[in-house]
Amino acid sequence: MTGTDLLLDAFGRIRQTVHGAVSGLTQEQLAFRVDGKSNSIAWLVWHLTRIQDDHIAGAAGTDQVWTSQGWADRFALPFHPSATGYGHRSHDVEALKVAPADLLLGYHDAVHEQTIRIVGGLTDADLPRIVDEAWDPPVSLGVRLVSVISDDLQHAGQAAFLCGILQQRG
Repeated sequence: MTGTDLLLDAFGRIRQTVHGAVSGLTQEQLAFRVDGKSNSIAWLVWHLTRIQDDHIAGAAGTDQVWTSQGWADRFALPFHPSATGYGHRSHDVEALKVAPADLLLGYHDAVHEQTIRIVGGLTDADLPRIVDEAWDPPVSLGVRLVSVISDDLQHAGQAAFLCGILQQRG
């Protein structure tokens, strides 16, 4: 097993967790916020997908799925197309209450496909390549991919947790 095989497996687990948390939920359930101010399932899934899209495209030097495949237009959110959710506040989370499950999953699946295509073409020798010199130390491709996986799995787990709360409430 190569490093690429491990990365592909991890990205597949993100997709599986996202689908498990979102599939079959209504727009009202996707917009559920535990205290009215916390993140919703819809926002968590949109954000983790935007981060994956932004970071993978940036590292690969390709266009983001969000803009190149028209997802920004389909979502029609009141954010700049470059927004990923980083620094969003409660009112921004609220803006995602209109996102239906099929829209969220469609975007996530499109990003997953691009991610798998890009990561699947990597070799272990590609992973040390520096992709972001804005940090000290500079960020390698391998570190960037693990960072995306870590962030995405945390947010996917949060979405699954909220889904569990909804199921307990009936």
